[in-house]
Amino acid sequence: MDLRFIDEFEHGFGWAPEGDKLARTSHAVLAGEGVWLTDVLDGAGLDERIAALGPPVAVIQLLDRHARDSAAVAERLGVPLHETPMNDVEGAPFVVLPIVKRRFWREIALWFAEERILVCADALGSLGYFRAGDEPFGLHPFLRLFPPKKLETLEPEHVLFGHGRAFHGPEAPDALRGALAKPRRRLPQALLHGLREARRR
Repeated sequence: MDLRFIDEFEHGFGWAPEGDKLARTSHAVLAGEGVWLTDVLDGAGLDERIAALGPPVAVIQLLDRHARDSAAVAERLGVPLHETPMNDVEGAPFVVLPIVKRRFWREIALWFAEERILVCADALGSLGYFRAGDEPFGLHPFLRLFPPKKLETLEPEHVLFGHGRAFHGPEAPDALRGALAKPRRRLPQALLHGLREARRR
């Protein structure tokens, strides 16, 4: 699979398959003693990019339906795979934030407090159907009815998504609070935005 390397910042990078309409995105975050990989998609040049960032420590699957290539990459790199852990991972430089814990939907986010990095799977995204109006990123449509309030207290500088490009900068905390504010009222706007984006693709 041919990959596009995106979301470059001082603590890591992201990547997505070339031409992928769902904008599926994976990330490598350098924190603590090594590199933590999330919802991994495999492709040419991936191992070299990870090695240039630092020694890989583990692969974290954030969402039950995001198995992607995580198991194969974890085995090849010789690191453990943590499949949607609902509790903190021992020795990890992040806090696990359970987002959804249901029979057919289990999802977590990761909060790297020291680096101020929030890593999400489907809870937030910058792809069209996540956003309402002029939101740079927004909640998954299904979560607009029951938004994850635990994210409101975070002050991220970097917000990484499982779909779409990341959001970086000092405006990130306000953008996060904006995405979590009145999400039910904005649901029709998000659905309309998503429909328009789908037609363009």
